[in-house]
Amino acid sequence: MTMELDALDQKLLAAFAGKVVRKDLLHQIKGGENVPSYVLEYLLGRYCASDDEAEIQAGIAAVKDTLHKHYFRQDESNKAQALVDLEYQVPDEPGKGASPFHVVDLKPIQLARFDFADFCESRRAFTTEEWLDVLTRSVGLEPARFDFRRKLLLLSRLIAFVEKNYNFIELGPRGTGKSYAFSELSPYSILVSGGKASTANLFYNNARRKVGLVGHWDVVAFDEVGGMKVTDPDAIQIMKDYMANGRFSRGVTQVHADASLVFIGNLNQPVETLVASAGTDLFQPLAKELDLAVIDRFHFYLPGWEIPKNSKAILTDHYGFVTDYVAEAFRSLRKENRYDAIEGKIRLGSHVEGRDAHGIKRTASGLLKLLFPHGEHTKDELRMCVELAMEGRRRVKEQLKKRGSFEFHRTTFTWIDATDGRETVVAVPEQGGKGAISPEPLPPGTVYAAFADNESRVGLMRLEVAMAPGTGKLRIPSGMPKVVKESLQRAWSLLQSVKERQGLSAGLALKDMAVEAVDLSGGGADGECGVAFYVAMVSAIQSRNVQPGTVILGDVSIQGNIKQLPSIGESLQISLDDGALRVLVPIANKSQVAGLPEEVVEKLDLVFYGDVDRAVLKAVAG
Repeated sequence: MTMELDALDQKLLAAFAGKVVRKDLLHQIKGGENVPSYVLEYLLGRYCASDDEAEIQAGIAAVKDTLHKHYFRQDESNKAQALVDLEYQVPDEPGKGASPFHVVDLKPIQLARFDFADFCESRRAFTTEEWLDVLTRSVGLEPARFDFRRKLLLLSRLIAFVEKNYNFIELGPRGTGKSYAFSELSPYSILVSGGKASTANLFYNNARRKVGLVGHWDVVAFDEVGGMKVTDPDAIQIMKDYMANGRFSRGVTQVHADASLVFIGNLNQPVETLVASAGTDLFQPLAKELDLAVIDRFHFYLPGWEIPKNSKAILTDHYGFVTDYVAEAFRSLRKENRYDAIEGKIRLGSHVEGRDAHGIKRTASGLLKLLFPHGEHTKDELRMCVELAMEGRRRVKEQLKKRGSFEFHRTTFTWIDATDGRETVVAVPEQGGKGAISPEPLPPGTVYAAFADNESRVGLMRLEVAMAPGTGKLRIPSGMPKVVKESLQRAWSLLQSVKERQGLSAGLALKDMAVEAVDLSGGGADGECGVAFYVAMVSAIQSRNVQPGTVILGDVSIQGNIKQLPSIGESLQISLDDGALRVLVPIANKSQVAGLPEEVVEKLDLVFYGDVDRAVLKAVAG
């Protein structure tokens, strides 16, 4: 079948002649051959690196003939690294131990020489988006089927090939090609299947005094991590040391290694369910032995649920790099150091702590190497890489925070432009901006409240107050969080003390007040929200709606005094992420506005109040 070259094909063939191959040829042959893709592509690159259809067809025949003559046993196909011709010769002196078999030709299945400088120079012929499309086609996918974000996410699977000691995890639905890159795209990567790897096999065999897989491969990937079984008590501690420092100790032996660790597995529940539920998080499939300390060492979490499932529709029939060529390019890039690329250009915000900053810089370095091997990029392109790196690391930290650990509560990741001081917040799409706050008017008695609790967990709640026939009682449902319940009771006590003066007695006569607090953040936070309860009560009594998109911060004493909040940044951020339009803030916290990210100040209408009467006046629609 004749394939029509597009502009990118022509550009790639001109810049990298002899180093590219039509990717559909791999799919055409691989179905009948049980050999790794990089072996097939070596042969395709050798015989089919042409745009002439007749030459390509002749090359395919040559590839098949080569595979027929150089038979690979099924159980050893992943070990094939060379094509070997043997010759039988009768020994001159039989019985002397000489072998009758002689190697007459050996051709390694890898490049004899790779010119890194030439690779970088040829890259200059392409724009950033063209180069991203080239890399997408080189892994067998058609870039026209993906938007820019998804192409970047696919590219992030390759960071472990260009960054030493990089810790990467991807969890998502089945059938999205998670394991393909690590089993097929490079002779320097190994995929460990079966969910079990011993300390001796992975790190160090004391009996044999030999380093394990991490000393022999650039990338060690664990498939199906949801089924990983940890039977060796030393394995996890050694893994923690290695993931943190690239070294570990076994007895008196100190071992250094460069292998990156990749963890891939399946999510068995919809991501929306995992995010919304207080009892689950995005690391749900991991074995319990992979504890907070292990999780905190992940540099990047790729959201696998954003990657489409494999199908013929997303495979490319255009040209991409021959796999062994690009594998050598990646190996050369491992020697490069772009860790300090952001210095003097971007500062990381106050919530980006030690391991956060390290992970972000490592990811940004990897993305810069992949996209700009020649080392030239614009400031906006640097920001693009940094923002994706921050998102991937924040996704890790958000799950740690959700698991209830105080030390991980600072998750409002921002970066600051070193030139103009502008600060930008980086969110995670599955958590922020999910529209929990309705822009439409809510029924009387309903209001949103945001708070940070004593463990610095940030919560967003919808408070619902309804009037029902009764004897003037407050009906509190069982299971309401303790601190939320206490702030409700203070608001109720304040209402009882002022109802005559405020003209609310008639509305409360022969009525009970039923209250619900719905956790919208799913993190199990338990904080003070007395002012929001008070506003909701007045709204219900007067049958007046709170203004659409309004969130209320703050607590009140039984005497009506408004408490100053220790911090408003986190509560404002969760309000913004979930679709708030305006937020009522205690006036005592007004001085904190100067330190807020510009995005928060620009996008939210901040309304200040000094007492509960003013809060009601500013919250309830006229």
